[in-house]
Amino acid sequence: MSGALILLTTLGSSLLAAVMIFLLPERAFRARTGLNLGAALIKLGLVAWMVWGLSRGREYAVEFPVLEGLAFVLRADPLGIMFAGLSSLLWLFTTVYAIGYLEDSPNRKRFFGFFSLCVASTLGISLAGNLFTFLVFYELLTLSTYPLVAHRGTAKALAAGKVYLRFTLTAGLVLMIGMVALHALAGDIRFGQREILAEFGPERRPLLVGLFWVLIAGFGVKAALVPLHGWLPRAMVAPAPVSALLHAVAVVKAGAFGIVRLVYDVYGIELSDALGLLNGLVVVASVTILFGSLRALAQQELKPRLAYSTVSQVSYIVLGIGLFGPLGTIAALSHLLHQGLMKITLFFCAGNYAEELGIHRIDELDGAGRRMPLTSLAFTVGALGMIGLPPVVGFLSKWYLGTGAIQAGLPWVIAVLVASSLLNAAYFLPILARLWFRPGPDHGVGAWPEERRLGRLETHAWLLVPAVVTALFSLMAGVLAGMPFSPLEWATGVANAEYLP
Repeated sequence: MSGALILLTTLGSSLLAAVMIFLLPERAFRARTGLNLGAALIKLGLVAWMVWGLSRGREYAVEFPVLEGLAFVLRADPLGIMFAGLSSLLWLFTTVYAIGYLEDSPNRKRFFGFFSLCVASTLGISLAGNLFTFLVFYELLTLSTYPLVAHRGTAKALAAGKVYLRFTLTAGLVLMIGMVALHALAGDIRFGQREILAEFGPERRPLLVGLFWVLIAGFGVKAALVPLHGWLPRAMVAPAPVSALLHAVAVVKAGAFGIVRLVYDVYGIELSDALGLLNGLVVVASVTILFGSLRALAQQELKPRLAYSTVSQVSYIVLGIGLFGPLGTIAALSHLLHQGLMKITLFFCAGNYAEELGIHRIDELDGAGRRMPLTSLAFTVGALGMIGLPPVVGFLSKWYLGTGAIQAGLPWVIAVLVASSLLNAAYFLPILARLWFRPGPDHGVGAWPEERRLGRLETHAWLLVPAVVTALFSLMAGVLAGMPFSPLEWATGVANAEYLP
């Protein structure tokens, strides 16, 4: 199979699945389930094939002319395939979880149709070869996720959907203005052709700085950088699979990945440093990290606490990008994957508590560890990883961020990381204490808010298995970090290619 055909098939698998799901009747549960799982498995297999091929020097690229001097370009490179691998793997587990979560819900056809469009958009962002192609899929992601955010159709869900659209469409307009201006200045910049901007003389440097921050503002909305984060906590009214989607796989990560592309593949890390752009990113990321952690500490409901935790944790990626040097790059790129594994586990578990026991508030979790031990163990793994305790993979991210800060000559960043870790502990450890060390309610007297028996296990297997498996992956990625194709090893390879001659 040619490289072009593999790229188009990878992208087309989800697009075709979306079209077929929209055409199926609402009651066609088995056919819809088969299409969802089949497309997810095909996509994961093709991405794994490209990972193997790239490690052996193969190339995967295809392009179609759109206008003179502008093309639609798909290309698999080590950086893009990292994001494609994350989204493909976690999408499989999110698909399994969503099938179980929405088993008795209305409008499943609509949900899974846009769900498949969403994964197609994310894969397109991963495999985009230039800014134009990136923008096409970035905006398609906005449009395909709105129906998922507003899926429940309640007044609160519709209001959250409007806020989401207001933020993301405005950001898309800002992003398009910046990209058009950059195209007018330098032409169709393919990712990796950063020498084009580096050749401009000093008279163009102020314009390059201005365009950089315009593009950061566009990407920063989806990346939930302060003060552009306001849509994310409101979007928590969406079903748990959508929350997992927003925080771990697609939307927030698409914004962070856009900043990665901008710094490394459009401007280049050396030009970004020479223009003084990296220090600004470090400051913005540090403010967001601390703000998100403080706001998480103030939340009394579980999903909003996890939402503000995402605001904080995703900015570790931006912080690593701003640390000039290979260690900062390794931290940023590996955390792109590490955070996804841990955060999707936490949202799966939050959904399990809500579905099985009707729990939404933190003070309702007392004793839930004995009622739902596997879910609570998975939540514990994710929470300890977010705090940064070994052997969970979150420890590696914070270790490399700390050493990267020293390498970049910014020791004050260590204080930000320590403060963030202490705040992480302050808002996660009380949850773990309630799960494992507080007595639960007695049946009939202060029982669980709304207990249901969804399966023979502690909850439905379709809900339990994804949470347990992603928690295991969070552990394995930390324990086996030195193995080939691990997130850390792949990020190290990308960093070496960036800094070594």
